[in-house]
Amino acid sequence: MAENRRWWALVVIALAQLMVVLDMTIVNIALPSAQIDLGMSDGNRQWVITAYTLAFGGLLLLGGRIADLAGRKNTFMIGLIGFAAASALGGAAANQGMLFGARALQGVFAALLAPSALSLLTTTFTDPKDRSKAFGVFGAIVGAGAAVGLLAGGFLTQYLDWRWCLYVNVPIALVAFAGAWVLLSDSSRHPEAHLDIPGALLGSLGMLTLVYGFSEAESRSWGDGLVLTLLAAGVVLLGAFGFWQTRAKVPLLPMSVVKDRQRVGAFLTILFVTIGMFGVFLFLTYYMQRVLGYSPVKTGVAYLPITVGMITGSTQIAARFLNRVPPRALMVPGLLVAAGALALIAQVGVEPAYATYILPGMLMLGLGMGTAMMTSVSLATGGVAPRDSGAASATFNTAQQVGGSIGTALLNTIAATVTTRYATAHAGPGVNKQLLEAKAAVHGFNVATWWAMASILLAALIAGVLVNTDRVPTVGAVAKETPQQPVDTPI
Repeated sequence: MAENRRWWALVVIALAQLMVVLDMTIVNIALPSAQIDLGMSDGNRQWVITAYTLAFGGLLLLGGRIADLAGRKNTFMIGLIGFAAASALGGAAANQGMLFGARALQGVFAALLAPSALSLLTTTFTDPKDRSKAFGVFGAIVGAGAAVGLLAGGFLTQYLDWRWCLYVNVPIALVAFAGAWVLLSDSSRHPEAHLDIPGALLGSLGMLTLVYGFSEAESRSWGDGLVLTLLAAGVVLLGAFGFWQTRAKVPLLPMSVVKDRQRVGAFLTILFVTIGMFGVFLFLTYYMQRVLGYSPVKTGVAYLPITVGMITGSTQIAARFLNRVPPRALMVPGLLVAAGALALIAQVGVEPAYATYILPGMLMLGLGMGTAMMTSVSLATGGVAPRDSGAASATFNTAQQVGGSIGTALLNTIAATVTTRYATAHAGPGVNKQLLEAKAAVHGFNVATWWAMASILLAALIAGVLVNTDRVPTVGAVAKETPQQPVDTPI
């Protein structure tokens, strides 16, 4: 691929990835409006987010294997068209069930699209210098895409309708499809590839059961028999999935991908980071709109500091120092800064506190996450031969989406449970009901944010202990060193 063609291909890949990441949060600001319009309960509203992230995370490894059969470019383009169609269906939703189903369908096609996009990026940019630049852009998109989605969601919800937060994907997908048709040429297939159907069923069902158990805890309590059964069944199914992957002839998750200490560190780091992050975006949105009375546009603009911080951390810190310092020297400080940001945000009350807590917290959060996320993406896919890039890409995306799915369900459950207990404990004659509801909601958000901070600190600990390489290895170097190894992984 000619030099200029490679960078234009990066634009196409980045556009598609922006759409996927953006769609995980663009509906957050639209959610209060959609909840009223479609009559969703507080307990069910999380499924607008969870249905997407669960289908996405549960099917990513299968999506990587399908890309192996059909080729990266073909799968990338199929994912774009399917994502556009599912978005149009969600925008036209007549009830909450239709919206939940459309969001799940979006997740299915995103599971085809995301591993193909990251794999194409990994195998296109193998030179260390170009790779740092390309992954700096990609890392900024992964990190800032969530905040960009919140900003876009605010404008679309206020000036058009919440449904346009889904409709907007259609033109984006079509533009990316046209660019992929012209610019992308990778259509490699592996002739010995097979679909691991048992692995797909065990992994997807395990994640669905686990997240459903977290969500049911909000209405039933953590000690409820059904909740405990669902959580236990989810763990057993995922354990069975792991066992099957060691015995399957062509596994969805080849052991060669997860035996590397550095990649395992990156995967676990991103898992716990996203567990903490997704719930925080949801809580901040409701805090600013329901408690502070911000309009959707004002809420979106209020998220801009995160975007600025993400871009700065990815392109000006991580990209510049990635090839100069050990990865954990970027990941651990970045995550500690992000954890400090959540500790600051957790101090908010019912009175306006944007300038004192939220603004500095968002700047710190964006800077820390941008630095850590870009480094994690590069580490997770570095040192992987081109034939293994699909598996590594799918596993990284799986960790991200599974973390987001669990985090949204778990933290929403914690917040709702704490809110209910606070309201019950402080209710009484003469108490201002509206003020009590606001205080209870904020207290629930604060407690859940402390839990989110704990998840980020755990991610920092994992990165500090497991990631011990001096530099991120490149794809090209590994490919040259191991040309004769048997090819048994996706892509």
